[in-house]
Amino acid sequence: MSASDGCQRCRNAPALGFEFSMAFQPIINVHTHEIFAYEALVRGTQGEGAGFILAQVDEANRYQFDQACRVKAIELASTLGMQAKLSINFLPNAVYEPKACIRATLAAAEKYAWPLERLIFEITEVEQVRDQGHLARIVNEYRKIGLGTAIDDFGSGYAGLNLLADFQPDLLKLDMQLIRGLHQDSVRHLLVQHLVEIGRALGCQILAEGIETLAEARALYQLGIHLHQGYWYARPAFETLPEIDPHACKQVQAVS
Repeated sequence: MSASDGCQRCRNAPALGFEFSMAFQPIINVHTHEIFAYEALVRGTQGEGAGFILAQVDEANRYQFDQACRVKAIELASTLGMQAKLSINFLPNAVYEPKACIRATLAAAEKYAWPLERLIFEITEVEQVRDQGHLARIVNEYRKIGLGTAIDDFGSGYAGLNLLADFQPDLLKLDMQLIRGLHQDSVRHLLVQHLVEIGRALGCQILAEGIETLAEARALYQLGIHLHQGYWYARPAFETLPEIDPHACKQVQAVS
């Protein structure tokens, strides 16, 4: 489908047909004890999980859903007085033409006075990217505008080294299965260690997600990964910004 065909199809498409909201989970800079960003996570209007909503997304409404997620996340973040960056998942296959498909996002940012440099777009692994060259063009266009980019769930599903070879995002979010128990798994520890080195060489920050234990957090911190996300610090909170355990970072840094 060409960009012009896609835009025409989206203009003529019916309404989304279902409602949704967002939960927010913080991303912590363990070194500075500051909240680097909050990830917006889609939820049902009664707090139902992401799967409940994503099951209703198909070829016919993918674009409307992707656009609505961006607007909803920015609106809620502004309403909640969020001061950190806002990280939003997006569906690359829903973006027909980068300049055209970013208009609603820019309009929402202007409406809610949200600085563009405080927006990060995460490439999600929900669907395989059909054209990685097209994805690279999306990333390049977003960078020109001043938006940050991330590969979500790196090391799992479709988010692998081939994707990284075609373009280098600002952030690499290591999949939780890759970091699970790495403090006692020499293979996982070695893989993450080398990913840190690769990220440093390519100019990508490394972020570890899905951290559930102090041991995992300490091992990651010792490897030089300072951006952490997971239950160890805070669970996602529905339509609010969760409180952070003030001692969580200090415990991680207290390495014997």
